[in-house]
Amino acid sequence: MHRKKDLVALTNRGLYVEAADVYIDPWKKVNRALITHGHSDHARWGNKHYMCANSSVEILKHRLGNDLSIQGVAFGEKIYINGVNFSFHPAGHVAGSAQIRVEHKGEVCVVTGDYKTENDGITEPFELMRCNTIITECTFGLPVYIWDRQYLVMEQVHDWWASNSRDGKVSVITAYSLGKAQRLIHALDMNIGKVFCHPAIAKMNEVYRSSGFRLPETFVLSPSTTKKAVKGGLLVVPPAALDSKAIQNLGTLSTGIASGWMALRGNRRRRNADRGFVLSDHSDWISLNRVIEESGASRILTTHGYSVTFARWLSEKGLNAQPLNTEFGDNTSEDSDH
Repeated sequence: MHRKKDLVALTNRGLYVEAADVYIDPWKKVNRALITHGHSDHARWGNKHYMCANSSVEILKHRLGNDLSIQGVAFGEKIYINGVNFSFHPAGHVAGSAQIRVEHKGEVCVVTGDYKTENDGITEPFELMRCNTIITECTFGLPVYIWDRQYLVMEQVHDWWASNSRDGKVSVITAYSLGKAQRLIHALDMNIGKVFCHPAIAKMNEVYRSSGFRLPETFVLSPSTTKKAVKGGLLVVPPAALDSKAIQNLGTLSTGIASGWMALRGNRRRRNADRGFVLSDHSDWISLNRVIEESGASRILTTHGYSVTFARWLSEKGLNAQPLNTEFGDNTSEDSDH
């Protein structure tokens, strides 16, 4: 007896829907690519045609080139490709991030991409999807990773920044240029002081605004930015820019990192930061388990991070779970800034 083919199968090019001849977040060049979101481990250059959520179109163009052949679709809109029903649904990860629902001959598979269930106020809120099979990330698939609510983390950030400002220090916080930086900026109390952004983040801020997302105005860091201008202010920079001479020469600094990896003791010290703020754009242990349970899926496939460990945990609970060896990148390092 032959085993029924998977609706979404793992191949050497990526997750493949054979019935429609399309790939989801492929890591090698293909003709048709459905993209969950704009981070580089999911949206790669070189595909012939792209499809993504409407609010992700400008992000993909900014990161991959304006000459892309790209189709944007509305969240919840049904797209039929060779008789297969596809739809994009909010993942809550970053602006435009989507879960991709695939339905064919009565079977439903949901590819979550990266997701978080807390509404951060700027990203389209996560939508729970019922399905037969769920292909879920588990970047933080260990019980040590449990997040506080965003407003509590932002209170910590504000207290740190205000204290530094009183002491005449410049606060520098690292955040990934797509997603985390805009989330921070959107939630900051601008009454504390001026906010300066690294040029890469400033450019992404403009892409967000052009896609309809509202962000407060900030200042752009440039070679002409002076110590006097930034004194008592907050600089938002990518992790790689933290040790640059341009940043280090701006006065007495206090450095912070906003990342889920800060939940583990020692990560802040290894990164030589003064403060670590546990703020992630991925779901924590509790949310991962809740989404899987409430999806009603009879089959769970795990990707990213602790995929083997998390699948084993689910199997021990009596669920049908297996890890998928995808090539979305190694997200189990604090250097990945999630």
